[in-house]
Amino acid sequence: MLILFSCNKGKENGSDNGVSIFNVSQTRTTTKSSFRFNVYLDKTATQEVSIAYTTEAGTALANTDFKPVSGTLVIPVNQNSGYIDVEVTGDSLRKEDQVFYVQLSNAKNSVLKISKGTGTIVNANGLYFPVDNTGYSTPATYPGYTLVWGEDFTGKEINTNYWSFETGNNNGWGNNELQTYTNSTENAFVSQGNLIIEARSLSPGGTGYTSARMITKNKKIFKYGRIDMRAKLPKGKGIWPALWMLGNNIDAVNWPACGEIDILEYLGHETNKIYGTMHWGANTNSHASKGSSYTLPAGSFDQQFHVYSIIWQQDSIKVLVDDIQYLQFAKSDVGGVAYPFNADFFFIFNIAVGGNWPGAPDAFTTFPQRMVVDYVRVFQ
Repeated sequence: MLILFSCNKGKENGSDNGVSIFNVSQTRTTTKSSFRFNVYLDKTATQEVSIAYTTEAGTALANTDFKPVSGTLVIPVNQNSGYIDVEVTGDSLRKEDQVFYVQLSNAKNSVLKISKGTGTIVNANGLYFPVDNTGYSTPATYPGYTLVWGEDFTGKEINTNYWSFETGNNNGWGNNELQTYTNSTENAFVSQGNLIIEARSLSPGGTGYTSARMITKNKKIFKYGRIDMRAKLPKGKGIWPALWMLGNNIDAVNWPACGEIDILEYLGHETNKIYGTMHWGANTNSHASKGSSYTLPAGSFDQQFHVYSIIWQQDSIKVLVDDIQYLQFAKSDVGGVAYPFNADFFFIFNIAVGGNWPGAPDAFTTFPQRMVVDYVRVFQ
């Protein structure tokens, strides 16, 4: 008996023509948008191909984050691709990215090769970020003082009449820091009356991290007064936020001759401890400093807002947190070196990542990390 088998039968019914659906990752917009999932055949169809599909919820929820769809995708003869569109609802909230899926099934005249596509809704760049306002506050007026500048971050964008951005890694900013500073809203933006500076784990410039460094140099400079800054701090090993000031003559005399006033420095692995420090010296070889620290009796600086202040007079500076003084500095502290603190200074707000003092992030450091600033006020 002779039995013949056709080796072409499987090819004729399309069983060797694989179907693959591709993933989609797309930034969420404030209005509805379409996520297009492309579906490809391994080769041009010689028979009409049909594939059933349906959406499945993940961390993104049906009818909340996306509009569920189901149906049949048909790829005609002489074609090798098609697509499935899924509507994603608009939202501006900055939060964790979300995912949903498109599942393929019941392929006709083809065989499923990659049958599930993942849709990633990128929420990380939203510009709405509500913050719990709980914490310490200071008054908007003081007896004997006049408010000469107040920045409450109530606008829709960072006010470039007040602030400039320093960008790049600048060879580690003198401290072997790891971050690259940007002027992107990914790293600094305003929302609900707060400034948010955000450090991210990325890889631009080969450093692996991005953040923001904002300055008021040549825009808002001050000499003397009471300065209050209300902020909520980030946390984690290698996270190094600061609210500080440099002498506006830095370009002429360099650091540390210009003077440095660290109103707040904080190491993210010591969440209940802050530092205030003055730096001075004729040059880097003669650099000197005097500082002190304050430890919260309970809680941590990332949980609530606190107010970081200086009372700055001719020949003296006091550093406070929540109206508690923890550092007294005077002209006599600098010895025979020129005293730089009776001159104009500008503000710097930043989050550094890594560096000589905090060390690098470790496996327990999560990103993004955010410093939220409610206000800065200068009274004279």
